[in-house]
Amino acid sequence: MKMTRRDFLRLSSAAAAACGVTLLPAQKADAASEIQTLLEEAYLYTFPLVLVDATKTVSTNAKTPSANRAPVNQFIHARKLLDASSRTVVSPNVDTIYTQAWLDVSAEPQIYVVPETDRFFNVQVLDAWTNTAAVLEAPGAYAIAYSGWEGTLPEGVRRIDVPTRTVWTIARIMLSGPDDLPNVAALQSRMQLMPLSAYPAGPDAAPEGSYSPENDFVPVEKVLAMTPQEFFDTANRLMETDPPAEADAPLLRSLAALSVGPGERFDASVLGPLGGLRWKRMLLQLKSSLRAQAARYARQMGQWTYYGDPIGDFGTAYDYRTMVALMGLGANTTDVAIYPRTSTDSTGADLTGKKTYTLHFDALPPTVGTGFWSVTAYGEDNFLIDNPISRYCVNDRSGLHRNPDGSIDVTLSKDAPEDTTNWLPVSDEKFHLFLRIYKPDWTALDSFPPPVIRVK
Repeated sequence: MKMTRRDFLRLSSAAAAACGVTLLPAQKADAASEIQTLLEEAYLYTFPLVLVDATKTVSTNAKTPSANRAPVNQFIHARKLLDASSRTVVSPNVDTIYTQAWLDVSAEPQIYVVPETDRFFNVQVLDAWTNTAAVLEAPGAYAIAYSGWEGTLPEGVRRIDVPTRTVWTIARIMLSGPDDLPNVAALQSRMQLMPLSAYPAGPDAAPEGSYSPENDFVPVEKVLAMTPQEFFDTANRLMETDPPAEADAPLLRSLAALSVGPGERFDASVLGPLGGLRWKRMLLQLKSSLRAQAARYARQMGQWTYYGDPIGDFGTAYDYRTMVALMGLGANTTDVAIYPRTSTDSTGADLTGKKTYTLHFDALPPTVGTGFWSVTAYGEDNFLIDNPISRYCVNDRSGLHRNPDGSIDVTLSKDAPEDTTNWLPVSDEKFHLFLRIYKPDWTALDSFPPPVIRVK
C-alpha cells in the first residue's frame, strides 16, 4: 500500500495494521519527530496572524469610538499616554500618542488623510501578518487598498497596496509632556479616515459597531491559551481572507501534512495520542527557543541588543516574526526606529529592583530631523511597571539634570531617591529596559551606547 506523507503522519500503529501496513519502531519515531517539527513550524508561521486577529477583536469591540477602542474603519484616538493598566499590546510605547485604526479593505479602499505638522508624526501601515506595507509621513490623502483591488482613484490621492484585507494602521505622534496634549488632540482632529466612496465629502455618519463581553481579554494570553484545534481552525480561517505571501508556498506544501493552510480543515488527531503533551511542551519552550533562533538577527550596541533587518518586513523569517510579535507587536522597520534592549548591567548580571543602578549617558542618542529617543522600563511580563509617580520612561523631553561635564546619570531603583528628577522607577523583581531611537542617525550610533552601572 502506497502512503502519502500526510497518510504516514496520520496512521497510528493500529490503523496502519488494519491497512496492512506495519510501522517499524524507527518509522514510528521518525513520524513522531516529523509531527513535532511540523507542529512547531506551523505554529511559528501562523502565530502573528492569529495574534493580530485577537488584537483586532479586542480593539474593535465597541459600539462607538473611545480612547482605546473603535469599530472597524474608525480611528482610535488615544487622549493620554499609556500606563501600567494598559495590557492590550506588550512593550507599549509611552512617549508618543497613538492613533490606531483597524481597516477592512475587502469592498473598497479606505482614504487616510495625513495632516501637515512640524513634529514627529508617521503612520505605519501593517498587513495581517505584521509586515509593514508602507509608512506615511508626507501630508496628503492616501488610498489604502487591497492589492487585488481594481478601480480609479481621485486626482492627488496616492495608492498604498496591502496584500491582506485586514490592515492595521498605527500613527505615532510625539508628545512633549502633559501640557502638549491639547496640541496633539488638535492634530488628531485634522486626521481623516473614510471609504473611497465617501471621499472627499466624508460619510454622513460613521456606522455603529458592536460590543460583546466575551471579547474583553488580553490578546497574547488568549492566543497562548488556545488548544491546537482552536488555534489552527482560527489560522486556517484567517488565511482565507488574509492570504499567505507567494514566498510562503514551499512551507505551506509541508504544512499541508498537518492540514494547515487556506482551505484546509485541521484535525487534531494527526498529532497522535501525545499531541496535547507536545503542544504544552512547545508552548513552555516557546520564548526561549525563539530567542535562540532569532539571535542571528541581533545586533550589539555595547551591552544593549537590538534586532535588525528584516524586522517590520520579515519575508520568510517566520521565527523572527513570531518573536517580535510576542515581544512588541507592530515593530517599525530600522529606517524609522530601533529598539535596543538590555536586561543586564555592565557586568552581565540580571537587572533587579533589589539593587540600584545608574544609566550613564556620555552623549545622548543621535537622531536626525524630528527624531527623538526614550528609555522605558518593563517587568518580566513585558508590561509597564506600576509606580507611585506614574513615570514609565525618561526621554529627550524629561528635563534631566546634567553633570558638570555635560553627561547625564539616570537612577534606576524601586525606591525613590531624594531628588526624583532623574529617577526611572523599576519593579522589585527582574526588569528590562528598551531604548527607543526614532529616526536614528546611523553615522553616529557606534560610539553611543550607555552602560547600566550597579551602585554599590
